[in-house]
Amino acid sequence: MSIKKINPATLYDGAPFGMSQAAADADSGLIFISGQVDWDSNYQVKNQSMPAQAEGAIKNLLTVLEAANSSVQNLLHLRVYIRGELAEHMETIVPILLSYLGTSRPALTGIGVASLATPDTLIEIEAVAKRRTS
Repeated sequence: MSIKKINPATLYDGAPFGMSQAAADADSGLIFISGQVDWDSNYQVKNQSMPAQAEGAIKNLLTVLEAANSSVQNLLHLRVYIRGELAEHMETIVPILLSYLGTSRPALTGIGVASLATPDTLIEIEAVAKRRTS
């Protein structure tokens, strides 16, 4: 099995945490994307609101997908972690997700959690995708 680590230079460096932004299996074409958050290169949250953090996390996800030779159309699964009660944020988060995902409709799991990587982090999105076959 040949595994490629994917770490776009425009995202924060995961090395101090012992992680890559994604790991791609060359044999299967599967890409496992680490939880994406709305962090800058200094590991600080860029925005304070849930909608803005959701958009930032999705944009980071798109950056990783592109670096991994994939796209939203190749997403197989998304797992969205929300700080707090998930139902309280669905009306806010779903339209943002739809605006970026379009018609791709990957499998989706939403999970309300007590905490995330930092006290200011409100949402984290991880994914599994397949690389483009073109």
